[in-house]
Amino acid sequence: MYLAANGRPDAPPRPPGVRRRVPAAVLALGTVSLVTDVSSEMVTAVLPLYLVLGLGLTPLQFGFLDGMFNGATALVRLLGGRLADRRGHHKRVAGAGYLLSALSRLGLLLAGGATAGIAAALAADRLGKGVRTAPRDALISLSGPPESLGRSFGVHRAMDTTGALLGPLVAFAVLWATADAYDAVFAVSFCTGLLGVLLLVAYVPAAPGPVARRPVARGPVESGPTPAPAPPPRRPVLRDPRFRRVLYASALLGATTIGDAFLYLLLLRGLDLPPALFTLLPLGAAAVYLLLAVPAGRLADRTGRRTAFLFGHGALLGAYALLLAPVRVATVVGVLALLGIFYAATDGVLMALAAPALPAAGRAGGLAVLQTGQALARLLGAAGFGAAWTLWGQRPALWVAALALAGALVAASRILPAAPAAPQEVP
Repeated sequence: MYLAANGRPDAPPRPPGVRRRVPAAVLALGTVSLVTDVSSEMVTAVLPLYLVLGLGLTPLQFGFLDGMFNGATALVRLLGGRLADRRGHHKRVAGAGYLLSALSRLGLLLAGGATAGIAAALAADRLGKGVRTAPRDALISLSGPPESLGRSFGVHRAMDTTGALLGPLVAFAVLWATADAYDAVFAVSFCTGLLGVLLLVAYVPAAPGPVARRPVARGPVESGPTPAPAPPPRRPVLRDPRFRRVLYASALLGATTIGDAFLYLLLLRGLDLPPALFTLLPLGAAAVYLLLAVPAGRLADRTGRRTAFLFGHGALLGAYALLLAPVRVATVVGVLALLGIFYAATDGVLMALAAPALPAAGRAGGLAVLQTGQALARLLGAAGFGAAWTLWGQRPALWVAALALAGALVAASRILPAAPAAPQEVP
């Protein structure tokens, strides 16, 4: 039996000097994500060049395609979570998502210059990403003890970010070696994505986590097969008040997140930098995220995931405040560092905060609801900031965003449960 207390589930005392190892299933999933992100970011890095410069699409057409499919990804997560929970086939559903994304690179290769074929390939990629996300995170949460979930998610996110950093480098290396042959990038990306699927099949267990103990029979044992225990009744995740609090707080904070692209644009305009540097700014934030993802997860396990999640949004508020001051080179460094801290303290930590509130049979569906709610709230926040910038100008819009985030932080500190969501389990 374990109970939640002071932001962490109780666990047996650990002997001095003994450290918990990251579960093998988490390392396997991290490797799959690393390889898959190399594949996907290769395409992401060259796709605007390929579509706009190579095929002649207008920026409006490209923005419409990309925005539409990114928005659809959030809704597809619900489908992936529900399918994974139906019979506990988390690995199968996640594997189908990874395979669909890999095949989408082959679709880009075969589409040539046909806009319909490119749109279908992009749709397949976003569909695969949406389907696999919740089952994958459910597998991570089920692979280790509840008290070390922050560390597990931190390790996974660090490996995932490593792939995101390597992908553009590999893409430009391929373009340099092949004299700007985009087909070569798509072919290498397809092979890399297929390798990720094979790693998932070979090394990720279908049902991670401790094996349930079977009750010891007392008295005479009757012959015949032992009947399988009846599965526990399913309860809609939104009926759990603790999970609803996490959902509402994350959606409220997401609605006051203006989007990374706007922060980078503000930095470029503040220093009057050339537009070519726009693609380099995300690498700075990603590098900080990579360095801090594991330490942030471990610290969240020790001090409380609720505190870490709120602190991460406080770092984002600090980035807004820096942008309200005169922009200098030091401002760029500070904003990128704070943005990396924000992601390190919130991305995996939110999953670790919410997962113990959800039963194992409904874990993927619950995480999908949480991820979808946060994604839709962030889309709303980005659209609202864009409208405010258009109507009032960038500085008034940023003041409104900063005040809104500060108010959301105060509200979220009251909404989030003081102790994390950990259902009581009695053997």
